[in-house]
Order: sequence, then C-alpha cells, then structure tokens
Amino acid sequence: MTEPQRAVSKRRRLPDEGQVAVFVADEQHAQPVDAGRWGRLAENVLHAEGIRGDAELSVLFVDEESMSELNKRFLGEDGPTDVLAFPLEDDVEAGRWPDGSSSGPPFRSEPTEAPMLLGDVVICPAVAARNVAGRVAGPASPGGTYEDEVALLVVHGILHVLGMDHAEAAPAALMQARERDLLDRFHR
Repeated sequence: MTEPQRAVSKRRRLPDEGQVAVFVADEQHAQPVDAGRWGRLAENVLHAEGIRGDAELSVLFVDEESMSELNKRFLGEDGPTDVLAFPLEDDVEAGRWPDGSSSGPPFRSEPTEAPMLLGDVVICPAVAARNVAGRVAGPASPGGTYEDEVALLVVHGILHVLGMDHAEAAPAALMQARERDLLDRFHR
C-alpha cells in the first residue's frame, strides 16, 4: 500500500523542533461545541499530515452573523457558510514590529524561534447543524450527526490550510479520500 498523499504545502518550511499547538475558541451560542474534542482532532490531523516542530493553528467557532461578514469580505458571497480556511502561505520572518511607522523595538528572537503560523479554520456550528438537518430530510440521506459534520469541517478546513483544494475534479477526489481516511482514523 502506498503512503497517503500529505496535504502540506511545499511553500512552508516548518521548524525541526518544538510542539504543534492548536488554539480553539467558541464565540457562538447556537450549538454546543466541545473545544477539547475538536482541538484533539485538529492535533491528530496535523500530526498525520506530517506537521512537526513549533507550529500553530487556530480553530474558531462563530455565529452566523460573523461568518456572513467573513464570507462577504473574503469570498464576496452573501450569507453564512459552514467553514472558511485562512492559510498563512509565507514563512514568518523576524524583523520589526508590524506598525511600520517608526523603527520601533527590534524583534529580539531568531527566526527559528518563532512558531510557524499555519493559519485559521473558522466554522459556523449553526450552518453545520442545518447541513445535517437538510441531509436527514432527503430520500437518499447519508445520515450523520452534528458531531460528524463538525469533525468533517475541522478536517476539511485543516486540509485547506495545508494546501489542498477541491476546485477541480482530480484534487477534489484526493481531498475527499484524505478526509475519509482522517475521519476514519481519528473521529469514527
């Protein structure tokens, strides 16, 4: 059996040492969110995708209004969506503080000491719950629970952050296969 394709972008160079950190925040009240559970899933997925060293990922659960604003601002689409991914494509470079207005205090650590900021995954639990309800109502429903949907969105968002996409048929098939594999291993 061949090794599954990893989603890691070739543009990133991760530090050799350190620890992967996942930060989870729940900023909505429409649906229950087990931040610890989704943080562990994200850590397992990152590890399975070959992420090692000092790296950080954020997973944020937001309400429909916040997701609508993000969807409009970044994709030009109206209304909330279920998941958005914001990869940080470039390595973090040491230098001045980002205010740009003066010479400011120097950044005093070496570039290898800064964690690699992988990006952010933003999920709207209210939309996730509607996705499940809509599927359950259909005649050929694949079923699934709210937790299954959130797990899929966490994995899907992480794969996007790591460079996978589904805009074309072949990459979409690879991404869906990887999602199934990761969900089988770490969620089901």
